[in-house]
Amino acid sequence: MPSEGSRRGSDDVQGAGFGGLLRRHRREAGLSQEALAERAGLSVDAIAALERGRRRAPRAHTLRLLADALRLGDPDRSRLTAAARKEADTTRTPMRQPPAPANELIGRTTELTATSRLLGQRITRLLTLTGPGGVGKTRLTLALANEVADSFQDGVCWVQLAALTDPAGVVPAVAASAGLHPLESTRLVEEIAEQIGRSAMLLVFDNCSHVVATVGQISAALLEYCPNLSILASSRELLRLPGESVYVVPALSLPHDEDQLETSQAVRLFVERATARGYDTTGQLDQIARVVRRLEGMPLAIELAAARTNVMTIEELASELETSFGILAGGSRTASPRQQSMHGAIEWSYALLTPAERDVFAQLSVFVGGWTLNAAATVMSGQAHPGPLERAEALDLTGRLVDKSLIRVTRRRGVTRYYMLAVIREFAADRLMAAGRTDEAAERHAQFYISLAEEAEGHLRGPAQEEWLDRLENELDNLRAAMAWALRTSSPAPALRLSAGLWLFCSMHGHYAEGARWLERALALGDSLPADLMAELAPACAKANLGAGTLAFLQCEYDAATDRLQTALRQYKELNDAAGTALVLQRLGGVARERGDYGAAEDLHCESYDLYESIGDRAGMAWAHNHLGFVAWLRGDLDIGGRRCRRARDAFRIVGDGEGLAWSLISLGAIAQYGGELVEAEDLLQESLALSQRLGYREGVAWSLNQLGIIERRRGYTERAVHLLDESLAEHRDLGDRWRSASVLEELAAVAQQRERSEYAAFLLGAADGVREVIRAPVPVIEKADYEATRAAVEAALERRAFRAAWSAGRAVPLAAVADGYPPPGGAAADSPTLT
Repeated sequence: MPSEGSRRGSDDVQGAGFGGLLRRHRREAGLSQEALAERAGLSVDAIAALERGRRRAPRAHTLRLLADALRLGDPDRSRLTAAARKEADTTRTPMRQPPAPANELIGRTTELTATSRLLGQRITRLLTLTGPGGVGKTRLTLALANEVADSFQDGVCWVQLAALTDPAGVVPAVAASAGLHPLESTRLVEEIAEQIGRSAMLLVFDNCSHVVATVGQISAALLEYCPNLSILASSRELLRLPGESVYVVPALSLPHDEDQLETSQAVRLFVERATARGYDTTGQLDQIARVVRRLEGMPLAIELAAARTNVMTIEELASELETSFGILAGGSRTASPRQQSMHGAIEWSYALLTPAERDVFAQLSVFVGGWTLNAAATVMSGQAHPGPLERAEALDLTGRLVDKSLIRVTRRRGVTRYYMLAVIREFAADRLMAAGRTDEAAERHAQFYISLAEEAEGHLRGPAQEEWLDRLENELDNLRAAMAWALRTSSPAPALRLSAGLWLFCSMHGHYAEGARWLERALALGDSLPADLMAELAPACAKANLGAGTLAFLQCEYDAATDRLQTALRQYKELNDAAGTALVLQRLGGVARERGDYGAAEDLHCESYDLYESIGDRAGMAWAHNHLGFVAWLRGDLDIGGRRCRRARDAFRIVGDGEGLAWSLISLGAIAQYGGELVEAEDLLQESLALSQRLGYREGVAWSLNQLGIIERRRGYTERAVHLLDESLAEHRDLGDRWRSASVLEELAAVAQQRERSEYAAFLLGAADGVREVIRAPVPVIEKADYEATRAAVEAALERRAFRAAWSAGRAVPLAAVADGYPPPGGAAADSPTLT
């Protein structure tokens, strides 16, 4: 029988609306709502909602079920479908567009280019921008959505999730943002997917960390059912879906030197926000750089800091941030609580952690400057040597915190390191202190690094030297923290073990003064121990005295060095430690050598050689040869020095001692240089320079530059000579090596005289003489001829009064105040030997 709608005509049918048309067909079929629901496999409430208009535009599957249950023919089926589509079009509201940005996006060109390519070229259909709170994920997400909008024919839909407190609200939020009709089905996601269909659109989930599981489920379903849909999410935690591409939003670029102050993104953001507050930043870029470096380029932190310029100067701000990040508050009133302070931003992430994650997050705050998996496992488990289970647990929990953007990861030379941003670490440390576990974690931390230092010590004289030096340098901040704990808690054994284990590293990487302070304070703690405990620590005490004496010697504190080394010599002899005794004799020989007592130096190095030979220590014998060769060429015996140093070089190559090889190359280069073989000398010294730079061996770098500068001066290339000698002087001076600093000053004086700048040359000679008087070390014999020639030429070029004035001015100036660079002709130093 034809339906009533068919009899009345199409116009009447179209005016009935979907609900009225469905009701008419049901009645014509002689069915109640219950009967139709049963026949179609739907609920009675769904039928009632559709007929009364409470629910409009059913999905296609529901339409098919209804048409089949009503046994509609093709014309009626088509009219019913058309009515449903018409209502869908009239009830659907426009999609929510990305909000207009409140201010200009600073920087982020690289980030926008990379992410736009991923989305715009459909390289991925799911992109998650992740990073810690305050790094600028939302701002970059907004810019990216606008950037790629033209690539999506059906537009961009912005779903704001920050205000949601219940994951159940995510699906309705998606529907509302997409402009879909109200939904009452239990299959809401499927209905959203059906209505999006094959639309080419970008769905943006902003701030979804707190509902990340629900967002992940919705995204998986929509991506499966909607082939032309792409999704962009900003979250502190990954969605962890197949096909997800992750972009870790970096902090803003920091200025690494003065040339980058104006172009640094972090500096530009601070200037922009401070200027908006009415603060004049003119001439304060260096202080702004202090601030943004301390904040590690975090945009929210920078904006909050800039907001404080209404009540503080930038200098005050920088000083305050050195001690605490507590002032980073007072954000926009319209911002969410987590955007009004850095504490709030981090606390929001912390609240989403499980109890186990919170515990580990707090414990890891004990690390400074990053850590490795082994270090984390030790602190977390409390075991000195964590096993596979402890390491697996540490890896799992660390990985969770990485995924939640509270920990960052770096990879270098096959080693993975983890670290916290400073502002996050401060928050975590507060949680650790609140739990009363700071001391426990600090002790575990210290024990790990004591073991590391002692293990490393055995590798610093062999083929793995470079690897272990690099490892200790990477852990320097943690080593400092461990040492600070040992000294703060007056723990003699840990203090002695750690400082004694590190002295060789400190000597090679130029941490002379710091290492010496550690050793002296540790030895002072040991002096207060009773005799029985001191006996247990005797090896550590001997090593600590050796280290303290060596570092004092490297800083030209010869009397203090001798005292410490004599104590170490007595202790090693009491311990019957031949290797330790031989090493102390070697160091005492160094003191005698720099003081010009070459005979005593040679005797001590020969005695050291005999001891090393008696125990079969090939590396020790090589070092004895090297030092004997060093003494020989310093006193002018180039042939003997060459033979000794070549033997040392060959032995060092065999045993794999990079420091020793660098030293033998320096000595051979100096011998060739003083022998007039400048090409050979340059080759040897360039090799030593490259090796020293690779090892981070600063003394080797400084010596190589010194000798290369002399070569260029002999060739007449004074500009190149000045560059090399200035670099050498800066290194020696920073190290505290006054003996070599004096020699470099004398070489610079020779260059100045070659440039006919006699007054400045006299000033430099006076400065060198003042240094030598303080340390009581003469000009080495091999350098005397050049020194005397320079002085004679300067005295001949100047009147006696002018010479004495310049000389006296040089003697009166501290080494640290000598000009860093060689003054240009006509400059202030050329006119006057004094420095202002």
